[in-house]
Amino acid sequence: MSVLVVGMSHRCAPVALLERLSMDGAGVDAATVELVGRPALTEAMVVSTCNRLEVYAVTTSFHAGVRDVVDVLKDMSGVDADTLRSYLYVRYADAAAEHMMVVASGLDSMVVGEQQIIGQVRSAYQSASEKGTVGPGLHALSQSALRAGKRVHAETGIDDAGSSMVSFALDEALHARGEDGLEGRTALVLGAGAMASLAATQLGKLGVSEIVVANRTYERAQRLADHSREAGVPARAIRFEERAAGLGEVDIVVSATGADEFTVTGAEVGDRSKRKLTLVDLSLPRDIEDAAGQQPGAHLVNIESLHASVTARESSSPAHRKAQSIVAEELAAYSSAQRVRDVAPAVAALRQAATAIADAELARLRGKLDSANSVDEDAFREVTRTVRRVVDKLLHEPTVQAKRLAAESGTLSYETALQQLFGLDAGQAPAVAVDATELPAEDVGVEKDLCTLEEGPNR
Repeated sequence: MSVLVVGMSHRCAPVALLERLSMDGAGVDAATVELVGRPALTEAMVVSTCNRLEVYAVTTSFHAGVRDVVDVLKDMSGVDADTLRSYLYVRYADAAAEHMMVVASGLDSMVVGEQQIIGQVRSAYQSASEKGTVGPGLHALSQSALRAGKRVHAETGIDDAGSSMVSFALDEALHARGEDGLEGRTALVLGAGAMASLAATQLGKLGVSEIVVANRTYERAQRLADHSREAGVPARAIRFEERAAGLGEVDIVVSATGADEFTVTGAEVGDRSKRKLTLVDLSLPRDIEDAAGQQPGAHLVNIESLHASVTARESSSPAHRKAQSIVAEELAAYSSAQRVRDVAPAVAALRQAATAIADAELARLRGKLDSANSVDEDAFREVTRTVRRVVDKLLHEPTVQAKRLAAESGTLSYETALQQLFGLDAGQAPAVAVDATELPAEDVGVEKDLCTLEEGPNR
């Protein structure tokens, strides 16, 4: 069994499609349960953020696993298989492990080095663990990926190379306003979760004169306003239903609610020619209607506009290179540990087989001695101990070497060598990293001829 990743992100998919696949907490829980109910999947977790939807699973079969994941995504999103196939990517075995580490480290983010993704991966792992859909496979990978992410942020300057999504979005907003800061400006923050709290903190650093907070739960809005005041930034809370009336009193709006309906519409914004309004939408699905940014004097910054303006993947800074080196180290350690774990059943089976042969021979010898009425119990016990010591000594070096070679070799499958030599059951899947367009049609439920992999697992 190997780890499989099937996903879609800002790098390959339009925002409108990501919105359709986006899942809230309840949707993620339902998806993980549905995934592990599929024949080829034994473990599953889902990472759903504002710019990616990824399924991490442990599968007994590469092609069947891809097909099961795509079927679940198709059923839950209502997006047809042809469309999914056009934008999904697939990673398998070591390629899947490397992908998760790259994601958790912030190297695959819209803004390289952003720190929120590691928390989102951790939350996805914890949520799936609570639902009972994470087993030893995803547990080991998640811990390695989170460790890689922690090391990247602690040991490199990647945080300085790229700000968080919140600060990047606010930088874009400042650029749109033609200003260096927000001194003397008033900001409205919609929401009171992690993203909204980060936005309030960043707004304070940019010098806003006041923050107005609106949230569906008024008490949470009050708490966020209290925290802002404690940080030295004037703030107050208003009822969520009062947000439209408050638009006329502010210069910038940041929305981070993930609501099912728009928190700000074009009609509510109206003509802002006399007092310029900048709108920042940090949610997916989108909080702010596109028409709001089309009103006179209004400008909208959202995930789609950020997507269009960032080419962070091509970063070649020293911090980025160091981060990639850390990921490579953690991947090597993870892969080595997995190969040792994979060879362990073969080693155990070898020892069991040898012990069974020794026991059978001892039983045959005991039968002969019994028939000759010449059994000396003390002597036979000594013979038994001697035979078992011989078996243990004969197997000690091969089993030690098998584990060492499995740990050190990334190219030779020593558990397969044991299987062929002793007739034991063991195996290891090769890594695969492809776009869904390269997979057979049956893997993604498309009833027409498609390109296939020339080499890969189960072929």
